[in-house]
Amino acid sequence: MNFYDSEKMQSSLANEGFAISNEMEDSDLMIINTCHIREKASEKMYSELGRLKKIKDTRKLEGKSTVIAVAGCVAQAEGAFIRERAPYVDIVVGPQSYSRLPMMVNNAEKGQKNNIDLDFSVVDKFDFLNEEIEKDKAKENKEELKPSAFLTIQEGCDKFCTFCVVPYTRGAEYSRNVPEIYREALALVAKGTKEINLLGQNVNAYHGKSPDGDVWNIGKLIEHLAKIPGLERIRYTTSHPNDCDDSGLYEAHKYVEKLMPFVHLPVQSGSDRVLDLMNRKHTRDDYFRIIDKFRAARNDIEFSSDFIVGFPSETEAEFMDTYNLVEQIGFTLSYSFLYSARPGTGAANMNDDVPQEVKTEQLHRLQKLLENQMFSFLGKRVGSILPVHISRKGKFEGQALGFNNYCQPVILENCEDKFNQMVMAKIEVVKDRALVGVIC
Repeated sequence: MNFYDSEKMQSSLANEGFAISNEMEDSDLMIINTCHIREKASEKMYSELGRLKKIKDTRKLEGKSTVIAVAGCVAQAEGAFIRERAPYVDIVVGPQSYSRLPMMVNNAEKGQKNNIDLDFSVVDKFDFLNEEIEKDKAKENKEELKPSAFLTIQEGCDKFCTFCVVPYTRGAEYSRNVPEIYREALALVAKGTKEINLLGQNVNAYHGKSPDGDVWNIGKLIEHLAKIPGLERIRYTTSHPNDCDDSGLYEAHKYVEKLMPFVHLPVQSGSDRVLDLMNRKHTRDDYFRIIDKFRAARNDIEFSSDFIVGFPSETEAEFMDTYNLVEQIGFTLSYSFLYSARPGTGAANMNDDVPQEVKTEQLHRLQKLLENQMFSFLGKRVGSILPVHISRKGKFEGQALGFNNYCQPVILENCEDKFNQMVMAKIEVVKDRALVGVIC
């Protein structure tokens, strides 16, 4: 989502005459787009701001002005405190307000100090996106081709998991209308994009208005987008287990060939008591049932997930519930973290009583299992022939990097001329978490 937002900020600023700088020391405007999900996100931001201040001070001595902006979820969460702690910051803008960034930059260049916008008007944000799409159509587009692109269809969250800050930094769930999404997808494909990844904090909670006024779920939306000529792959992320049954995704995976057989479905814990403390609104059995439904729809489907280790009051037996769930399901990819309290969330008021050394040891065990599952899956691909979408150059001369149906990187030799093409590749070896092969 932040990557998508950064692209849109870049596009809006391009309309004001800004272009990307290759060196921060040469930049008139520097924007940090932040995420508040991970631990110590704000401290990392302040550390980076200290580095930008040095550049700003040096440029000032050279008679050059520099605008520093903080955007995203940390900006939303900390607001005016950012300028109190770092008064050299010129702009603080939340994730729903970046449509007003060009105006704020203009004000900062004129010396205005109180450039803070934390408005939660998500409707204004998406109205702005629609305007940007129309501007793109009206002018010669010289943007770099994006073989794979993100497209936000839903934003915000109503779930209020006790460990999560998203409802407080992204607001309530909001779904864009189908025609808006379709126009943006058409614009991307017209530029050469062949793969679109539909984004949302709870992407499968999507319920947008169709051209005839009906409300469509994400499954129906995917069926509609799949009809676009030239669009070859569709992905989506991130799903919530509680929204799966009403999403139409089981049917979409069964019938829509362009939809990739890969689902990111965070479970967080395998313990019903811990899931209840997390306010996840699903049980362990619910999760197994949902996995079974996806597999019944398409037998080659694979899964990734998120896990939190050491949630307040979690016991060793409850950790093993998570460990055993992983053993039974099997994941090709995962994101696993030690629990850390996020200010303002429900769990921040709980007693964080699991010793750090216990959390660390448990996380190591879980990550070892998940890593073994990933390498086992990769190993089974050796010798097979897979479809690969080549999206960029590889690290070395003559190499190209692409991704298979499961979003796993594939390095191909002697095919740098196949950029943005779909090829069939024979996999020869696994190297550094990637598949390596040759075009058939």
